[in-house]
Amino acid sequence: MTIAVIKTGGKQYKVSKGDKLKVEKLAGEVGDKIEFEEVLLVSDEKGAKLTIGQPTVKDKTVSATIVAQERAPKVTVIKYKRKTRYRKKQGHRQPYTQVEITNV
Repeated sequence: MTIAVIKTGGKQYKVSKGDKLKVEKLAGEVGDKIEFEEVLLVSDEKGAKLTIGQPTVKDKTVSATIVAQERAPKVTVIKYKRKTRYRKKQGHRQPYTQVEITNV
């Protein structure tokens, strides 16, 4: 089994084949195939064959399938200043894409 570290949406994820993870929203429909080309590290499970990119590993990609395009639960933001009658309530739902890693 191969392990890789990929970069997408300004974050890094440690992945292997069969993993499902939620990443920042990506363009595409459910069932589409995508490839992550920013692979920072590739290794076998025990770390014997370790390849570290400078900054990325050349000629390596991680393939995935889009499982869902969803939105996270609502986060409530409240701003309040005392003695000035200032109150503001806001809600936010961050969109994300759930992907399943098919090949490392």
